[in-house]
Amino acid sequence: MAFHSSANAQGCVAIRTVGGLNTMEHSMHEGMMHEGMMPAKDSSKWDLNISFRYFKSYKHYNGTDEQTQRVLDETDVRNYSKAMDVSLVRKINEKWSIGIDLPLVSNERSSLYEHIGNVKGNPRFSTFSQGIGDMRVSVYKWLIAPESGRKGNLLAGVGIKMPTGNYKATDVFHYSLTATREGPVDQSIQPGDGGWGISTELNGFRQLNNIWSLYGNAYYLINPRGNNGVSTTRGVVIATPPTAAQALAIKYTSNVMSVPDQYLVRAGANWTKNALTLSLGARYECIPTFDLIGDNTGFRRPGTVITAEPGANYSYKKFNFYVYAPVALFRERNQSYPDILKTLDTNVFSRGDAAFADYSISIGFGYKF
Repeated sequence: MAFHSSANAQGCVAIRTVGGLNTMEHSMHEGMMHEGMMPAKDSSKWDLNISFRYFKSYKHYNGTDEQTQRVLDETDVRNYSKAMDVSLVRKINEKWSIGIDLPLVSNERSSLYEHIGNVKGNPRFSTFSQGIGDMRVSVYKWLIAPESGRKGNLLAGVGIKMPTGNYKATDVFHYSLTATREGPVDQSIQPGDGGWGISTELNGFRQLNNIWSLYGNAYYLINPRGNNGVSTTRGVVIATPPTAAQALAIKYTSNVMSVPDQYLVRAGANWTKNALTLSLGARYECIPTFDLIGDNTGFRRPGTVITAEPGANYSYKKFNFYVYAPVALFRERNQSYPDILKTLDTNVFSRGDAAFADYSISIGFGYKF
């Protein structure tokens, strides 16, 4: 069944819940790849998978330094992300398959600085976004014939990520207790990024014995579009001529939202007994500062997250049920391209911060038919 290794948004680092972020395999969920995943007489042609995911981010980092005062002063930004991924995979033959993934998202972002001001005691307001995310269609191939590769195999995939998610979502921002203005919500809760993308991935497993197996996945989403032109000013109109702050934002390109690349690497081990599989692995996910193709203009929060990823999987007939809870071990907010431009221009090191989650929770089920 479809296998979701979603790079689940770690908060202000806009690693979205999009079809382009889900490595997909056939039969077991979340890396539970082993000999039993390719039964010789399995007549199922379709794999349906539905997963639900939640996290809350609120801990701010600048580089690897946690800004603990933000929580103490109650000036922290809090992102609440709820998502459902629906994926369907069609087996064409023993080696080839095609899959489609559609994410549905509902996000809330609570802050002070986006509204009246980032001063302790000011009222806290929220902005919201919801809808479909960016859909992905992919083609997969087993690199070794399934019958020959029952003890170990590699599954390669390439896909197209489509800009089906709204990347211009707006909501109301409060500039006083009585005055509001409508504008685009923060990049981290936009349902889409506004760019066409190319996803590449490689997924593998190795059966050690009847109980233990290993898995590994690598995924990279190439987003050639530099920025999507959506304003980061939250409804504030650029003056003519621009104010000093607006002029600097335009100069450093941080006045519009970028369309960044993103990637994920994960690996771990599975323990299987009858219908139950327990897994423990590590995952490395990243929004890089520089894209492989295209320019790097626009506002982004580059970041790196390393998590420990425990999980459990239970199979019953043609159903498969699972729960996973990646826990953050390492978080880093890197310099962005606008940060680098500002540093070169002023000779003063510049780097913004970002809020990260401590953990995320993913539950779901799959069905083969």
